Amino acid sequence: MRTSGGPVATATAARARLAAMLIRQAVAADWPHIWPFWHRIVAAAETYTWDPDTSREAARALWMAPGKRVYVAEDERGTITASAYVTANYAGPAARIANAGFMVDPDHAGRGIGRALAGHVLAEAKAAGFRAMVFNAVVETNPAVKLWTSLGFTILGTVPEAYEHPRYGPVGLHVMYRAL
Repeated sequence: MRTSGGPVATATAARARLAAMLIRQAVAADWPHIWPFWHRIVAAAETYTWDPDTSREAARALWMAPGKRVYVAEDERGTITASAYVTANYAGPAARIANAGFMVDPDHAGRGIGRALAGHVLAEAKAAGFRAMVFNAVVETNPAVKLWTSLGFTILGTVPEAYEHPRYGPVGLHVMYRAL
């Protein structure tokens, strides 16, 4: 007899998929697997402030720079589905404020990977001695803004017309903050 999936079965299946996900520190050999979705996301020019024409080598230098703690999320088959980094946002006496970047392969979006990776990175940042995290988020069409607010980030302010969105023209950039 076949039973209907329903919301409980769907939630259970989603937890099982996330339980099979591995989040680990990235190694140099991961870059060829990060680059395709990194390039796709940045080239779309909808959420990141980097040049949409950033070369593979320049992108690697940005994402995997010395001093950044870089992480990847792998699914049950070992496919890298997302990556994130955490680093100091400032130097010197303000070095206890973290900055982070997150990218989920668009082919794997909507599965809770970003939320799981964010939780991991927030915990790692706190364990590393950071007191808070701050970053910018494009206002228009950015699903991450909803995620960040649900994780306790507040919008400190919005820089108006700071980002040239390919569909909406000049849009704001939120400055988002959360104590760790």
